[in-house]
This record gives sequence, C-alpha cells and structure tokens, in this order.
Amino acid sequence: MKALGIKRSHPIDHPDSFIEFDTEEPKPEELDLLVRIKAVSVNPVDFKVRQNAAKDNELEQPKILGWDAAGIVERVGNQVTKFKQGDEVYYAGEIDRPGCNAEFQLVNENITGHKPKNISFEEAAAMPLTSLTAWECIFERLKIEEESGKDQDILILGGAGGVGSIAIQLLKKLTKFNVIATASRNETEAWCRDMGADVIVNHKNLVEEMKAKGYEQVDYILNFSDTDMHWDAMADLIKPQGNICSIVETKNPVDLNILKNKSAAFHWELMFTRAKFETPDMHKQHEILERISKLLEEETIETTLNKTFNGLTPEIFKEVHSLQESGSSIGKNVISF
Repeated sequence: MKALGIKRSHPIDHPDSFIEFDTEEPKPEELDLLVRIKAVSVNPVDFKVRQNAAKDNELEQPKILGWDAAGIVERVGNQVTKFKQGDEVYYAGEIDRPGCNAEFQLVNENITGHKPKNISFEEAAAMPLTSLTAWECIFERLKIEEESGKDQDILILGGAGGVGSIAIQLLKKLTKFNVIATASRNETEAWCRDMGADVIVNHKNLVEEMKAKGYEQVDYILNFSDTDMHWDAMADLIKPQGNICSIVETKNPVDLNILKNKSAAFHWELMFTRAKFETPDMHKQHEILERISKLLEEETIETTLNKTFNGLTPEIFKEVHSLQESGSSIGKNVISF
C-alpha cells in the first residue's frame, strides 16, 4: 500500500519533511478493523509528533502519522463484534500504532464509530479526535451533566480551534451553560458565534477582557489554547471550588499552589489515554463516537470541517501541516484521498 511518513524530524519546508513510500498492507487480528482510508484530518498532535519523533536520529523505517480518519472496513479480526466488512467508519486511532496517512490502517473496534449516514467522509473525518476530546473534557473530566448548567458560566480558551468548535456545540445543545469563548480575529469571532458561543472575548489581556464583559469569575474553564500563557489568568478567573481542564502540555513548571486557597481542581485530558493504557473502559470511546454520530445525523450538531484538500501526497500534507503550525487555522482541515 501507499503511505506517507517521516524518517527524521525536519521543518515542514524541508524537502524530506514527508516522504512517500510503499509498505505491506497490514492484516487485522483479534479486535482490529482493516480500514480503507477515504479522508483524514490534521490536528496539532500530527505536527507535534512530526517535530519530535525523530529529532536526534533517523528512523530505520518511516513512521506513519495521522490521527483522524473516515473510511470503509475491508476486513475484520476474528474477535470483532461491532462492525462488519463494508461498514463506513470514523475514528481517531492510537498514538502508538501506525497512523492514517496511508491507503489502509488497522484500528481497534472499541475506539471506532459508525460514520454518520448523512455526511461525507470528509465531513466525518473532521470529527473524531476533537469530539472525543471535547466530550471527555466536559462530561468525564469536569463531570458536567447533560441539561445542567443553568445560571452557570464556562470559559473556552481557543474557541475557533478544532476542539473548541465542537465543545461550544456540545455545551449549547446538551447543557444550559452560558458559553464564553476566546477569539482574537474577526473571522474567528464569527466562527465561534456560528458554533453557538454566547459571548466572545479576546484572549489577550484575558482577565481585563472578561471583566469588561461583566465576568469576574466563572464556574468552569476549558483550556484548548496555551496553558503556560493563561495559567495565572485561569487561576484568577476560576471561582472557588471551580474546575479547570486543559489539553495543552506545559513547557515550563506551573504553580499549582495558586489554586489552593480556592480549592479549585485542575484536570488533564488526553484522548489517547484509554487506548494507550488499554483501560477497562476503552470501549467508552466507541460509545461516544456512536453518540456523536447520532447527534450529527439528527443535525443537533454540525461538522467542523472548514477547508478540504485532495491527495495522498507529500506536497498536500506539507501544505496542511504548515497551515496548522501557523496558528491561524479555523475549525478542521481535511485531506481527501
């Protein structure tokens, strides 16, 4: 099969930042699905792995990146019960297995969902990683209950990004929270409003911006942007006994002590945790994706696809990675095969 990968962590404009190669088509075992990829989307994790997976030494075999895909099941392992050959699926994969930047990929059935019937493969490929991340942040890490949140406020840092875009929708459609989202440009502000945000603030001078809009503190904070940059502001803005959840690792140590007097809680979220550690509740990701699929089919929420590119080629992947790295991407960027 044809695949794209890296053997060295080069800058995106390097001629070999992506290489095209042929490799053997993988064979499904036990709980695996062999999926023929129809479309993929690119997330920050893609370029972060590309930048760091082979910084010091060249890899003997190319590493296939990619953690968001939609496609058709070609074959199934001998213990698969949730899917059959010919099913259309979508999923975010596993960080420790070969990715989806290839013609075929193996994925465990317990982290896979049936693709929504009413949208394209491209629209579906935009959804898995960000939907799983947002759902786990809201309903599992913060333990927010559906239909809750009346007279409560939640602040989303990075509202126009992939995770922010779906988090806004889930909160507005499934809870009663007042949703405040950060955006710093006219186009990102408009995008957040289209997703359903009630209030928009600029992330620059965040505390002052919030106070200017009438918010001294909020009940919950979802950080999808920059933990280092916003740490002090989050500690200032969170209410006593409030909860903060972040998906962005820190580059420098942060002072947890500044949350102590408020008895405020801080939660990490990594969508890959369940698959990486094969947790007993790994199947929950299948259930979440099935629920997201239903919400999309009912048109309760909508795809966050913004731009579509075409081709399983180094040139296309370089273009999309460059866009992601620029920090100016809105919603999701999808590559159709």
